[in-house]
Amino acid sequence: MEPITKAQAKQLSPLTLAFYGDCVYEMLVRRMIVIEGSRPSNELHRLAVEKVRASFQSAAYEKLLPILAEEETDILKRGRNATGLNPPKSSNPRDYHRATAVEVLFGYLDLIGEKERIEELFEVICREEG
Repeated sequence: MEPITKAQAKQLSPLTLAFYGDCVYEMLVRRMIVIEGSRPSNELHRLAVEKVRASFQSAAYEKLLPILAEEETDILKRGRNATGLNPPKSSNPRDYHRATAVEVLFGYLDLIGEKERIEELFEVICREEG
């Protein structure tokens, strides 16, 4: 499928971008886990949930913010400030808004065809702090 233009992607609502970005991000997480080797399905699920929960994505927001280009920061903040979000009881509103922001950024970048940039950002998110 061909990428869409930046202008087209920016016309989409933040929640639409988050809907799509959630899938993009989860596919990256699942791929990373599967590449690490075979495991029982319950363990695969546990590992995936650990990395897609709002608190993990909120921490990812912090890691990404200093390295983003201005346009990427604008998209991230647009996602963070999205209205109409209803955080689940298992998440606090701050984490949920920041997690949504990360999903918006990943959705936006994927739609405009920035696969390499997505990989770079995901690597930063998953890098262990030393």
